[in-house]
Formats: sequence, structure tokens, C-alpha cells
Amino acid sequence: MQPLKASFSIVMVNYKSLELTKACLDLLSEGAQSAGVPVLVVDNYSADASVEYLRTLSWITLIEREKSAPEAGSVAHGRALDLALGKVNTEYVFLLHTDTFVHDPSIFHMMLNQCAGPREVAAVGCVEQLNRGLGRSAWRLVSRCIKHYSRCIFRALGIDAKEPKPFMETHLKSFCALWNVRLIKKHGLQFLMDDRNPGYELQDRMVTLGYKIRFISPRKMFRYLDHLQSGTVSAGGGYARNHRRVKVYNQMVKHATK
Repeated sequence: MQPLKASFSIVMVNYKSLELTKACLDLLSEGAQSAGVPVLVVDNYSADASVEYLRTLSWITLIEREKSAPEAGSVAHGRALDLALGKVNTEYVFLLHTDTFVHDPSIFHMMLNQCAGPREVAAVGCVEQLNRGLGRSAWRLVSRCIKHYSRCIFRALGIDAKEPKPFMETHLKSFCALWNVRLIKKHGLQFLMDDRNPGYELQDRMVTLGYKIRFISPRKMFRYLDHLQSGTVSAGGGYARNHRRVKVYNQMVKHATK
């Protein structure tokens, strides 16, 4: 990691994902410590080996959430992020998932540079969770567009159909996203403000307030890191053993821990 003034912190949430969390933090350890970057890890009451491992790390700030009423995954994650947000003292914060493996730490410098300019930037990130390539991305957009307008037509004709969903991704994904903490706190906002994914409503509010959101293409983002989509679900046994994402999970963890 390039010598940078610690103008940013790193926040991640752990939930029963020992292998992922260890691989993620191992990649960050040397650079974060040498640059004095605060790393905050919130454990969502894992009560397993992953939290025992986190307790052994002196270079992170571990925040252990107490067991509460059952929460949906996105709600639990959002509340954990907001708990960490209250303890962040830097101007910026990078949100990382435990299934994000940063192989080139200059990504932090690259994303911070996106905040330069006359108009204040509230957030920087990517709207896709993996780099599908031009062909797959184009097909995905076309197929989602067809599905969207088909549902619109069916509903207009009085035919029972599901509600159309936006066919273009517009919200930053939190597997690796940079947020301006100063602006968030200035307006009394937080990551979890509705029943959507944490950060979606925050992004909408920031745009309404006139702040800029910077988007990084998947092609550029994934030069610096790997992201295992739904890695925590795979780690927690949420898929069958022969599920495609479980196979990818096993391969990527093996690669990241070499």
C-alpha cells in the first residue's frame, strides 16, 4: 500500500466466515498497519471460530454486536455498518465485504482520487459485483430490459404479472465502496434507512442533496481485487455442496490463502 495519510478507515462485517475473513484481512494486514489505516471489523454475533480469530488481532478494532432479535441479513449488515460508522473518525470510509480480496492496494488511492474536483463527492464504487465482460454484460442488460417492458405491457393489459424491476443497476455495491463520512454525519444520515440494501437510500439522499456519485467500471475495479459473490452465503452453508457458487467459493478461498 502506498504511504498515505490516514484519511480513510476500512470497515467490514463478519458473520460466521472464518476462511473468508482471514483471507481478506491477511491481504490487508501489512499495508494497513504500515500506513496507519484504521480497520474496524464488526462481528454480527457469530459465536464461532471466526470471532475467536478476530479477538487475536491487535491491529484491528473489533466491535462485537450483542445477540438481538432475529434480523434479515441486509438489516443485520446495515446495523453493523452503522455501529461502525459511529466510531469512524476519518473523513472517508471504505466498506469491504469479507469475500473481497484486495490484491493491489493502490485501489484505495485510485478511488480516493475520484473525490477530487469542485463538486463534493459522496461515494465512489461499482454497480456490478463481478466483471462479466462486454458480451455477458450486454446480454444481461438486454434480457433484463425485455423482462422489464414485458411486465409493463402485461400489467397495462390487465394480465397478472410481477412488478417490473429497474433493468439498469444504479446503486453502488458495498463489496468495495468509498463513502464520505463527513457528509454522511453532516446530514445526520446512515447506511440503513429503509428495507433495501444498506446504502441504497443513502445514495439516493446524497444525490437529492446535490452531491456527486462516482462510478467505476467493473473492468477497472476488478484489476485490483476479486470478489466472491454471495461468498458469505456459501461459507454459511446456504447453498448445496455442488452449487456453482460453492465451487467458486472453494476455488477462490484456496487461491487467496496461497
